[in-house]
Amino acid sequence: MKTIAILGSTGSIGRSTLRIVSEHSGRFSVGALAAGRNWRLLAEQIREFRPRLAAVLDDEVARDLKVALGRGTPTDIVTGERGYGQAAALSDCQLVVSAMVGAAGLRPTLAALAAGKALALANKESLVIGGALVTRLAREKGVRILPVDSEHSAIFQCLEARASDVRRILLTASGGPFRTRPSAELAGVTPEEALRHPNWTMGAKITVDSATMMNKGLEMIEAKWLFDCDLDRIDVLIHPQSVVHSLVEYRDGSVMAQLAVPDMRIPIAYAMAYPERLETPARRLDLSAAPPLEFFSPDEERFPCLALGRQAGLTGGTMPAVLNAANEVAVDAFLGKRVGFMDIPRLIAGVMAKHRPADGSGLDEILEADIWARQAAAAWIDEANPGQ
Repeated sequence: MKTIAILGSTGSIGRSTLRIVSEHSGRFSVGALAAGRNWRLLAEQIREFRPRLAAVLDDEVARDLKVALGRGTPTDIVTGERGYGQAAALSDCQLVVSAMVGAAGLRPTLAALAAGKALALANKESLVIGGALVTRLAREKGVRILPVDSEHSAIFQCLEARASDVRRILLTASGGPFRTRPSAELAGVTPEEALRHPNWTMGAKITVDSATMMNKGLEMIEAKWLFDCDLDRIDVLIHPQSVVHSLVEYRDGSVMAQLAVPDMRIPIAYAMAYPERLETPARRLDLSAAPPLEFFSPDEERFPCLALGRQAGLTGGTMPAVLNAANEVAVDAFLGKRVGFMDIPRLIAGVMAKHRPADGSGLDEILEADIWARQAAAAWIDEANPGQ
């Protein structure tokens, strides 16, 4: 029996992880859950899975959660950064699924690694903003990071060869909802339109990142750290059907790909049971009935966030932390209808242009850059919307 901690249990990855636990109750149990403000769903999860510990954002959320659970619940409720760290490092757990959204996932990810826990990583921002720090700690603790993103899981599965034989990594991208929309119309995109992804059901932030293709900018940086691969050997390929999740090209001309229907339970289950494979209820891929599989080169002028991601990764240091923080602020402002869709890359580019990157090898430097970028992004929004 493997006991797991799930950081971000009320999000889409966390909910999928718990479905896998339910389907394989003889193999997995839940030792800790961590969420933000969604205490109602967390209360349901606690009743069903009975973890020893649950972490929430603050004391107010904890009070609501305790009232919902009533007396006699054996689960300890903890709060804030310290609480998330406790959940990540809980002695009962052998595996931590890091699925929190955004830069907030970095500290709990580091706590899990520091405790020597096996890590199934869905929080790409941990590697985007703290790649050197995270991978160094993993090496020191002898911990293997198991990727959960479907693209990185695909690469992981294809990399059963010597690293020296790899020529290129090809990350696939659906292209989002605006792949074929005329460029002149993108400025008028509404949040409601951006949230209608053609293939995947995800949270609001990552769905907007898919629409701007910032998700691939972040994933290129994530792949650099996960697979110790220079950015100039990582490319993005538009694949609207989302059947080929990523590819690896070898120096002899061979290309290996991992294919599956778009269902996050597949890569999550692989990370949870690695190196074994679990039965999942995911629909089986029938290539004879599938539509033609198409591939296109991305247009970085049409989707400038992709180029910004590559630029930040090549610059290195604290620049990826600035990219990520500015993007989080920009997406939140777009969802709140305070900036337009094409303001997202303009804001990020403006903040990046003002930043003088530091080395970024220490946590304090990374967090200072994150705070600075959020303040600079907020100032950009205020300047763009005077009087509001």
